[in-house]
Amino acid sequence: MASCAVGAALAIAHGLALVVLIGLPAHANELTRAAAPLPTKLTDTDLYVPGSESVVRPGNLPFSPQYPLWSDGATKRRWLHIPPGTFIDGSRPDAWEFPPGTKVWKEFTHGRRIETRLIERLHDGTWRYATYIWNEEGTQALLAPAEGIPTLPVTTAPHGRYVIPAEFDCRACHESAAVPVLGVSALQLSPDRDPLAPHAEPLRPGDTDLQALVARGWLRNLPATSGDRAPRIAAPSPESRAALGYLHGNCGHCHNDNGSPAPVDLVLARRTVDDISYESILRSLVGVPARYRPHGMRAGAPLLDASRPETSVLAARMRSRNALAQMPPLGTQLVDNESLDLIERWIRQLPPKEANR
Repeated sequence: MASCAVGAALAIAHGLALVVLIGLPAHANELTRAAAPLPTKLTDTDLYVPGSESVVRPGNLPFSPQYPLWSDGATKRRWLHIPPGTFIDGSRPDAWEFPPGTKVWKEFTHGRRIETRLIERLHDGTWRYATYIWNEEGTQALLAPAEGIPTLPVTTAPHGRYVIPAEFDCRACHESAAVPVLGVSALQLSPDRDPLAPHAEPLRPGDTDLQALVARGWLRNLPATSGDRAPRIAAPSPESRAALGYLHGNCGHCHNDNGSPAPVDLVLARRTVDDISYESILRSLVGVPARYRPHGMRAGAPLLDASRPETSVLAARMRSRNALAQMPPLGTQLVDNESLDLIERWIRQLPPKEANR
C-alpha cells in the first residue's frame, strides 16, 4: 500500500511540475533558460555521473555545516556546484553572491534515502527550489509536486510518515535569510568547528571548508580581515558558543535583521564581521515578554528567564510539537532533545541579574 501511495504522488508530480512552471515570462534568451521546466528525474540535475544514481560528479563538492538544521534525526549529505569559470563573491562576508548556475543538493536519509532537495540560481538571478522523492529500492528519485506531500508513508521515518515540503515552505525559510544558501557560509564552513554543536556530522573525506573553497578559486574577494582567523562565535563558555550556534543554524534564517517577516524583534543570526555582541543577544532575549504564550505559561512570560529554563518561552516552544506553538515551525515531528538540553543548560548558566541589563 505504501508503494502505491508513493507512486501515485510521484505520478501526479510529473504533471504538476509542468503546470507550476508553465507561463513564466520569456522576455529574453536568458530568461527563457531560467524558466525551463525542472527535470522530472534527479539524475537529470547533474548531481551524479551519467548512468548512476549514487556516484556523485567530481565537480560537485561535498560539505557539512557545523550547525545543521534539526530534521528529526535524518542523516544528510550535501553538495555544492558552481559553473566552471565562475566564483562566489565573498566581498560581503555574511551575504555571499553566488553565480547563476549555482546548485546545492541536500539528501535526507532515514534508514534509506527518502528525498533530495535542490536549490538552483537561475540566469535571471532568482532561485528555484525542488524536491526529488526516492523510491523504496533507492534506484530512482522523481520530482515532487510544488505543493509538497503532507503525509508520505515511509516505514523507516518517525511515526512511519514523512512530510515533503512545499516550494512555499522552502522559500519561507531560505529567502528570509541574507542569502538563500543557508549551509554555505563563512561561519558554517569555518575550519574552527564547534565540538559541542548538536548533531554536527563528522567531516567526511573530501568535505570542503572555507579554506578549501578559497584554495580552489571558488570563493574570492573575501575582505582582508576575514582571512586573519577562522570565523568563530564569540561567547563566554563552550555551552554558550554551541547554544548560539544552534540558534543561528536553526532559527537565524528567520530571526535576523535582514528584513525578515518574523513578527519578533529578535536577532539570532550571527555574523562573521562586526558581529553583534553576546550581550546584545542577551538583551534581545532575557526578560523580554513573548508575544505568544505557550499553554500553561503566564501572560508576559519572558522569551528567556535567566537561570530558569522551565519558565522560558524559548525552551517551551522548542519542547512543543503543537503546530501552532513549536519552534522551528516547519520540518519536524520530534522534539530535538539534545539541542533542548543544551539550551536549558545554557539558560541555567545565566545569572539572574542578567534580567536587569
